[in-house]
Amino acid sequence: MAGETFQSGMTGNENKPPRVVIVGAGFGGLATAGALGNSAIDVTVIDRRNHNLFQPLLYQVATAALSPADISEPIRRTLGRFQNINVMLAEVTGVDAAARTVMLDNGTSVPYDRLVIATGSDYNYFGHEDWRAWAPGLKTIHEARLIRQRLLLAFEKAELSHDPEEKKALLTSVIIGGGPTGVEMAGAIAELGHFMIARDFRKLEPDHMRVILIEAGPKILAAFPDNLTRYAMKALENAGVEVMTNLAVQSVTKDEVVAGSQRFRTGCVIWGAGVKAAPSARWLGIEGKAGGRIPVEPDLSITGFPDIFAIGDTALGLGEDGKPLPALAQVAKQQGQYLGKALREKLLDGRPAEPFRFHNRGNTAVIGRNAAIFDFGKWTLKGRLAWFLWALVHVYLLVNFEKRLLVSVQWIWRYLTQQRGARLIDENAASSVPSSTQRTET
Repeated sequence: MAGETFQSGMTGNENKPPRVVIVGAGFGGLATAGALGNSAIDVTVIDRRNHNLFQPLLYQVATAALSPADISEPIRRTLGRFQNINVMLAEVTGVDAAARTVMLDNGTSVPYDRLVIATGSDYNYFGHEDWRAWAPGLKTIHEARLIRQRLLLAFEKAELSHDPEEKKALLTSVIIGGGPTGVEMAGAIAELGHFMIARDFRKLEPDHMRVILIEAGPKILAAFPDNLTRYAMKALENAGVEVMTNLAVQSVTKDEVVAGSQRFRTGCVIWGAGVKAAPSARWLGIEGKAGGRIPVEPDLSITGFPDIFAIGDTALGLGEDGKPLPALAQVAKQQGQYLGKALREKLLDGRPAEPFRFHNRGNTAVIGRNAAIFDFGKWTLKGRLAWFLWALVHVYLLVNFEKRLLVSVQWIWRYLTQQRGARLIDENAASSVPSSTQRTET
């Protein structure tokens, strides 16, 4: 944006306020909109869902610890306090960079002076999209409810079965991918299963249940230091999770996973083996780089498109060390806050933006009750203290005070009683997960 004036971005009527269109209402999109709120800029936020979603806690919806409403909120409510922001429920199908318009699925278009693409990411099935139906990931409420349905139904079916081998197959959960999502899901499923067998199911035994975490690489939580990885491995094993590394998945079907030379009959499969950027690059006729992410300049504008910006999981931005920034919520949120402020100053005051700099607040993963890890770069933290810090950080990051209070009360109650309050089976949940072209950030 350096050296560019607002007038160069006008569409011919200088009496109209500058128009900023934001595609995607995840961490990055909402942070950008919030920084532009109540300004003399006409802001339009477009998302194909009517709600924002706190994805880091979506695994707790999948394992019946929280309900969807605890971690999501209508976008209109989140942004309703800003008079200059309009919200559109629509799906973007393309961008005409020359005409500065965004095309929608209903055949209409939205003009812009500046465009922000914050469409996030989707799970990468590495050429096996047919696996998605049997191994949903954790990007949407629908997927979380589907996983919860399969988990809880497996216990109900196992309770009715008179065949010990069928019981074991139904109560075998396979999690594919040893990153934070996979580790958190494995620990949560083990905790849920042991609680339900001990409290609610009379015909099931602990040795009927099996939780398997499969990782193709040499270790789980590859982005964390070795001492934290070793701690996580030990904590998972203590919880009854079988961790299998250096094992590549070859096939996934409705009730079986084949990995290496092993076959696992299973009642529930969860995918967490990698992500790729939403295919927004094709809107601009360009090729995404690593994981489909769009290369951006230091001011987060897309290379070759100075009026279009990409943030969050969609963008391939570089840190001060020259390495790609990770696909984390804190990156998206910081980029959104920076970009909103930069656009506000540039469009209204003509001030050029300083380059974006990411400030690492630490990377974290939770393994289970009283067990979590934190990597702050120069120092690390693990165990109960890390678990409490993880809880505090995630409560703080929730969208508003109401959500923070609701989740805090439920967590305290669950910690004291070990009860799970959202163990409801949705009998109308779909049997498969449709593919997605637009996601919000992780």
